[in-house]
Formats: sequence, structure tokens, C-alpha cells
Amino acid sequence: MNAVPPPGCPAHQPLYGPEFAADPTAVYRLLRESGPAARVELAPGVRATLVTGYDAALHVLRSPETFSKDPRRWRDLADGTVPADSPVLPMMAYRPSALFTDGEEHGRLRGAITDTLARVEAGALRGCAERGADTLIDRFAPLGTADLLGEYAQVLPLLVFNHLFGCPAGHGVRLVEGMSGMFDGVDAESAHELLIATLVDLVELKRRRPAPDVTSWLMEHPAALTDEELIHTLAVLMGAGTEPQQNLIANGLRLLLSDDRFAGDLSGGTLPVQDALDEVLWTDPPIANYAVHYPRHDVVYEGTPLRAGEPLVVSLAAANTDPALTSRRRTGNRAHLAWSAGPHSCPAQGPARLIASVAVEKLLDRIPDVELAVPVGELRWRPGPFHRALAALPVSFPPVPAAGRTDRRERTSSGPPPPPAVGPRTPGPDRPRTTWARAAAWWRGE
Repeated sequence: MNAVPPPGCPAHQPLYGPEFAADPTAVYRLLRESGPAARVELAPGVRATLVTGYDAALHVLRSPETFSKDPRRWRDLADGTVPADSPVLPMMAYRPSALFTDGEEHGRLRGAITDTLARVEAGALRGCAERGADTLIDRFAPLGTADLLGEYAQVLPLLVFNHLFGCPAGHGVRLVEGMSGMFDGVDAESAHELLIATLVDLVELKRRRPAPDVTSWLMEHPAALTDEELIHTLAVLMGAGTEPQQNLIANGLRLLLSDDRFAGDLSGGTLPVQDALDEVLWTDPPIANYAVHYPRHDVVYEGTPLRAGEPLVVSLAAANTDPALTSRRRTGNRAHLAWSAGPHSCPAQGPARLIASVAVEKLLDRIPDVELAVPVGELRWRPGPFHRALAALPVSFPPVPAAGRTDRRERTSSGPPPPPAVGPRTPGPDRPRTTWARAAAWWRGE
């Protein structure tokens, strides 16, 4: 690694603000001039080293003996260099969960997650996702316009996860608000407090009324999670299942609707959904920069000294597009790092990909003539150093009759929560604009 910035490059390149959100690829290109890693600023006063090389990223991810995931090693946080109100702290500060632990402690916490997720049947998950997708599509199909982010990609994971976790519908709005605020870095601490309070309510509910759901299964797991571990394990699972999931769905739809390599196949009746998801996971992974590690001791790697306790952030997006990669073939190639790698690789890759596939396939099957309502270059991206997230995905299409699949009487207990008992949503100037507010409006039937 070579952390010396090139001439004209700031000592710590900012990874926040509208300019970075609009074109992170240009920033990664600039940082690569420093080698496979470079100095960055995640937020004002929060400095780190960003790993942009594919081989270097794999080395960090697969070397827990050298690079720890425990933020209690973070030197700048311990000595007060990092502001106490920094917007990235809710995403980086220590919590007692598998995401921030190593060794035996990590194995125990991760084991509870993998064992619990193994109890979720793929067929039931697909059915839940399909019913949720039909429910949402029925609401906007007759109107000829939609925001596929706020009215579809964002709400579908909530429907699925609310069902899997036994979460009351009203909690979903608070979860979206909390997760979106943490990733965006907008009043992040309040957003984190809202998320934790919502999960505390959920755990109290499940203690009174356990059920065959992920929350109850975690509570009864032999790992014997403490209340604090349980809350933060649920936060990790909810976070991984909502924000990244909606970004994967939305980014996949954006690619299919804007890239001639895929749009041409769509018009011919072929739906290359899996190819599009592979491409997105390579070039626009839903979590772009995260996998934060801390050197356990001062180490020299490829001639560059790395200080113990200095955040080392893996850019999954930059590593995936490293020009040094010998293979440029992405179709069917799943050697990308979108799911991370090593002992902290995502334990829910299969379910995440299944939900995204169902979402994209259902939408294109039900509304085959859908088109972007604005040029792809005019789409806006949400700010924040960690994710690659659209602010909206407006589309238009010839109105399509609802399929009539949302009648409560036709649903079984295995389906997702039904929508509010109101008519279809109507367009208007006072429709909410923020992503979590649009989800809240959906739950209220507005």
C-alpha cells in the first residue's frame, strides 16, 4: 500500500458531500494514483485509509490475525480526535454484535445468525417476496407512473423482513427512518436511537408472544445472547436486510432500464436479471465502502506503514473495478467483493439475491414497457460515505390493471402484512419526497 497522495490531491480525500455521491468513480480513480490504498476523510475530522485495490482488499478481509474488526481499538476515537457527534459514529462505533467482534466472540454471535437464517425456507421466502411485490405493483400499475425506489424497492424488503422477524407493520416505518438516517449521516445519532428503541419494543413483544420467526429463534438460540447482544444483532440483520437490499433492487432496475446491453434483451422478451445483478454487484454494490478494520499493531504493508488502531476501510466498489483485475468478464462471475470476504462475509447472500431477483423479475413481468422518466444522468444519489443509493427512481409506463392479488381475504398467514385498507395512491404535489417518508405514507395508505 502506498498512502502518499499524488500532486494536487488533498492529504485526506473527502468521501462525503454531493460531489462524491454524484461520481464516486472519479474519486476512486484519483485515489488509485496513490496505489492500492489512500488517505480519506469519512466525515469532518474522521480520517481513515481507504483500500481501493482488489488484492489488497482480499488481504485485509482474510487476515484477522493482523486486522481486527473491533472499533474499541480506534485510536482517534479513544483520544477525542473524532468528534463525539460525528455522523459516522452510529455506523462505526463498537456494538456487541458479530459485525464488531473477533475470534471466539465473533464465532458465537455469527453462529446464532447463521443457524437462525438456516431455518428460513427458500420457498417460503420467495413466496413472501412475490406476494409483497404484487401488493406494491398493484398500487401503482394503474397510474402509469411510479418512483420505484420509494414505492417499491424500499418497501418490499420491509414487507418481507417484517414478516420474517415478526415485526408489527407500524415498526417498519421507524426502522426505515432509523436506517436511512444512519447511512445518510443526517442526524445519525437520533436515527440510531430510534432504531434501537424500535428493536427494544420488538424484543419485549416477542418475550410476551414468541412465534416462529427470526426474532424468537434468535432469543432461544443456544448462544444465549444477552439482551444487548440480541438488540444489536437484530440491528445488524435489519440494517443488512433493508438499506443494502433496497439499493441492490433499485440499482439493478436502473441498470436494466438504462443500459443498452440489457435493454435490448428486454425488448426481445429475454430478462437477463441475474446478469444485471452480477453487473451491479461488481460496479455499483449497494454498500460501497465499509468493512472497517483496525491494525492490531503497527504494520508495514507493501512499503507503507499502517498505524495500530487507524481505521482501514475497504472500498468494495473500488476494489471490484480495480484496473489490475485480469478478468473483465462479469456475467456469471461472482468473485466480486460486494458481500465482503473472509470471516466477516455476509451470511445472507442467498436470501438477499433471491429477494432482489424476485423484485426485478416481478416488476418487469407485470410492467414490461416501463421506462425511466428522466435521463439516467439526471438521477440523484444520496450522500454518505458507505452506500451507493439512489434518491429516487422515477419511471413511466402504459397503465396496467391491478392483478387483484391484494385482497386480504385471499391471503394466508404466511404472506407479508397486507397494505392499509384504502384505495390506490393518487399522485399529487403533496406526496412525500424523502425515501423514509414515502414508505411511511405507504403504510398510512396515502
